[in-house]
Amino acid sequence: MDDQGKEERILKGIPASPGVAHGPAFLFLKKELEIPSYQVPEDRREEEISRFEAAIVETRKQINTIRSEIEEKLGEDEAQIFDAHQLVLEDRALLDETEKEVLTSGYNIEHCYHKVANRYIQAFSNIDDDYIKERVADIKDVSRRLLHNLLGQIILSLTGLIDPVVIVSEDLTPSDTANIDTEKVFGIVTDQGSRTSHAVIMARSIKVPAVVGLHNITEQVKPGDMLIVDGYDGVVIINPSESSLFRYGKIRHERENIEKRFSSVLDFPSITQDNVSLDILLNVEGTEPEHVYQNSGATGVGLFRTEALFLKNEIFPTEEEQFRAYKRVVQMQPENAPVIIRTLDLGGDKNPVGGKFGYAEANPFMGFRAIRFCLEEPDVFKVQLRAILRASAYGNIHLMLPMIVSAEEVYSAKRMIRECCDELDAKGLAYNREIKIGTMIETPAAAAIADILAQECDFFSIGSNDMIQYLLAVDRVNDRIAHLYNPYHPAVIRTLRHVITIARNAGIPVGICGEVAGDPVYAALLFGMGATSISVTAAMVPEIKYLIRTMSFRDAQNLAADVCSLVNPDEIEARMKRFYDNRMRDVLTL
Repeated sequence: MDDQGKEERILKGIPASPGVAHGPAFLFLKKELEIPSYQVPEDRREEEISRFEAAIVETRKQINTIRSEIEEKLGEDEAQIFDAHQLVLEDRALLDETEKEVLTSGYNIEHCYHKVANRYIQAFSNIDDDYIKERVADIKDVSRRLLHNLLGQIILSLTGLIDPVVIVSEDLTPSDTANIDTEKVFGIVTDQGSRTSHAVIMARSIKVPAVVGLHNITEQVKPGDMLIVDGYDGVVIINPSESSLFRYGKIRHERENIEKRFSSVLDFPSITQDNVSLDILLNVEGTEPEHVYQNSGATGVGLFRTEALFLKNEIFPTEEEQFRAYKRVVQMQPENAPVIIRTLDLGGDKNPVGGKFGYAEANPFMGFRAIRFCLEEPDVFKVQLRAILRASAYGNIHLMLPMIVSAEEVYSAKRMIRECCDELDAKGLAYNREIKIGTMIETPAAAAIADILAQECDFFSIGSNDMIQYLLAVDRVNDRIAHLYNPYHPAVIRTLRHVITIARNAGIPVGICGEVAGDPVYAALLFGMGATSISVTAAMVPEIKYLIRTMSFRDAQNLAADVCSLVNPDEIEARMKRFYDNRMRDVLTL
């Protein structure tokens, strides 16, 4: 019991934004909108469409205002979240269906828009893919804002909080998070959500500890209950006891000291005690501020996701716009540092509400996306290829092809690259004629034919998130089967070893990106298996670099041999954690 006699309760969710917070609960619960439903005379239906257009204009203004405020407070990166909201608002498929519904059914515009938007929300909610499910939150946010404007209602907001609190909600939209006063919010906990939802990304940006996916915390917490939010381990304690308060006070202090210790090696090389190096590279979107690249401690870019450039506006970026973006990132790297640019992985899961293609797929994660889209849309693909090639004249750019399942796809892509080289030659434009071309190994098919692909590639990069999801046939955000998404499964271990071994035997570098690459417990195994680089977020560089510098390469090889001989996932995980704990003991006992 705490000092007020309330029983302590401990809940486990998903750690979303690191940090420890303690404060009173503030329940931010949104009532369901009451949508009127009535018939409109035929001669007044055009008036309904005019009301709709006026509400769209007002909603557009509101989103632009929020975007400007976020850009001023947090920077362009976070502000771009609201570009996705504008895309949802302006989506022609959704708008055209709504107007058609008004004209054919005769119902009022609020009823028709709510019906059509809910149809999209329901269809996307049933798709087993985390990216699409996260975009559902964007559709809900925008549709709710538009409906409020149609109904002339004020939107519930988190502005104007008087005392500092921990926000407790079913879920938060980016618009909700944009209104947060960081001096008045200690932490955030929600029933729903994932680590990569837009609201969580913004919570991390404003450095507010957050735990999501708690299922029913809104039903268990009363206003004024005291909460501890552990954004490191995904723990929320309701009405913590004195012993929990004391323990978490120590944890907060210890975490701060640990992070300082990790950061102390940022300017040193990532090299083992027996003088073997492992490249730690960055995952980037290409829009990050300069200090992210210069102060990260990484030795280059291992995954440049180019989709952000294509989702910013209604039209695709020009060759010149892409060239400038790629050149900018290259010029911010140390001399000769690699910048691995993944060609466009657009379509399917990155096609919000039908988006630029005017349709939605039933299973977009395995649909018309990535290399499949690019090979069937050569005009779009070749614009990007020429921009990448031109930027390669300014630094060590590598070109990487995503979602490969056959050697024929690689042949076709390389043929288009040669055509682009000829076009640049004809214009007298410079590029690196020896540019490295590689593939992502993220499908079981690519892993199975890795020996064939290695003959056509200068390097591999293993996309661990998709690899694990496809390999185990598990949607990692489906609560009923999420426990089956297990990076310690022997099938995952063996597939990683298989691909890495083939790459090393073929004499080509092999990197890893995805969650396992950014997991310090996993890093030593990947290194010991023979990976030449890992690509992670900037936040994970200090800890992984610190670990590499505490161990020998021989130790990592022995770990890999031990782990590959085990068949039980729990034993595999325990062995890897024991290795990590033994090397990091001096830090973990601070």
